[in-house]
Amino acid sequence: MLMLNWLLEPLSYEFIRQAIAMGILVGILCPVVGSYLIVQRMALLGDVIAHAVLPGLAIAFFLGIDILIGAFISGIFSTFVIAWIRTQSRVKVDAAMALTFSSFFALGITLITLLKSKLDLENLLFGDILGVTATDVWRTGIITVIVLLLVKIFYKPLLFYTFDPLGSEAMGLPINVLHLGLMAGITVTIVASMQTVGVVLVISLLVGPGITAYLLVKELHLMMGLGAIFGAIASIGGVYSSYYLNIPSGPAIVLVSFSLFLLALLFSPSQGILTRPDTANRSAKILQNFINRR
Repeated sequence: MLMLNWLLEPLSYEFIRQAIAMGILVGILCPVVGSYLIVQRMALLGDVIAHAVLPGLAIAFFLGIDILIGAFISGIFSTFVIAWIRTQSRVKVDAAMALTFSSFFALGITLITLLKSKLDLENLLFGDILGVTATDVWRTGIITVIVLLLVKIFYKPLLFYTFDPLGSEAMGLPINVLHLGLMAGITVTIVASMQTVGVVLVISLLVGPGITAYLLVKELHLMMGLGAIFGAIASIGGVYSSYYLNIPSGPAIVLVSFSLFLLALLFSPSQGILTRPDTANRSAKILQNFINRR
């Protein structure tokens, strides 16, 4: 009974119910899209796009249009800048991403100051899931359904492109379209998640649940599904932790996600530090040597 009361008490508040609904949606969406970044070893790209949306936010707010539109355009533009630097110079992709990340972030802060924008920079950077409205939840729900449906429809071409870009090009797949579509999906996901955990922490939801699942399963579709479950658990756990411990919700979600990763890292049946076969065999040998010495 005590546990039931503990679970139900936060749900008596509408803003908590909306926060949990938003957290579940974002917790499902981010790992599914982020799985492609993980297997492509491009996790840093999510961080780049997350920070690159700031100039678009500032300009859109100044012009009086939907800030999510400005954020999407700015995020997509950052991926073109990275590709342009890579194709026009000897600069490697990691350096191009680092330069774009810092430059767009600095430009965003500058524009917010110059345009005297009333954007709440702290909420943008660290999120405010407890401040979401029913409209925000519905909009994020629509985005989630559309993105997941597109991932389902184009799963096989994206899978081929992700693991073998040259082979997919040789097979005649439109790799430029696939790349643009993937970048658009990542950007939309980041934009939808900003209000939940903020620009700075969004990369954690994109990558954290996905790499947790990566330690447990081998197939991409299983990684997406399990990552979505972990993402939803992290979001719910973060909101409850925020309510009972009086801590910021965005960081709480990230810390719960990291805790799940640590558990998988330690106890994964095949890759866990404490449970993988080589560790178990080594421990058994050490124990046997100790017994023999006695």
